[in-house]
Amino acid sequence: MARVFSTLMFLSIICIAVKANYTPSPPSNFIKSSCSITTYPTLCVQSLSLYATTIQKDPHQLVQTALSVSFNKTQSTKSFVTKCLKFKGLKAREYAALHDCVEEISDSVDRLSRSIKELKLCKVKGEDFRWHISNVETWVSSALTDESTCGDGFSGNALNGKIKGSIRARMVNVAQVTSNALSLINHYAEKH
Repeated sequence: MARVFSTLMFLSIICIAVKANYTPSPPSNFIKSSCSITTYPTLCVQSLSLYATTIQKDPHQLVQTALSVSFNKTQSTKSFVTKCLKFKGLKAREYAALHDCVEEISDSVDRLSRSIKELKLCKVKGEDFRWHISNVETWVSSALTDESTCGDGFSGNALNGKIKGSIRARMVNVAQVTSNALSLINHYAEKH
């Protein structure tokens, strides 16, 4: 029994020593360094760190994940804005801004969805890669424009209150996440 105990103690000490000298490069370092090129690096790291084990150090997976995060946030914001359209007592200007925003954000969701599908075709090198990644860049850029246009519809003093504040805050977040995705996509395109 004493011999088993001393063997286990010896193995434990060796494991601790090996672990102390072994410092693997965590996937989050890859995410941090990749996000450093974006306009909103802190938000980029926050939104992608949850997926570090999926991303690992794969640039294609990083871009795919960033695009999926943007799509999910945009889809969620679209649902929120659509629900706001059903509020009672909206002023004509508020209703018009919400209606326009739903159209813009619906276009953004569609473009991001198409970008996700197109990005899956970007594993191929050469002319095919350039064609597909160009489509992705164009659609994500258009989605970002749609998101900004939606947010602009709530500027000025004509609209005030909780709806304006809630929608603008969500649209700013969606636009920032999409901007980060676009930066990562552009960087990925340059490297391939």
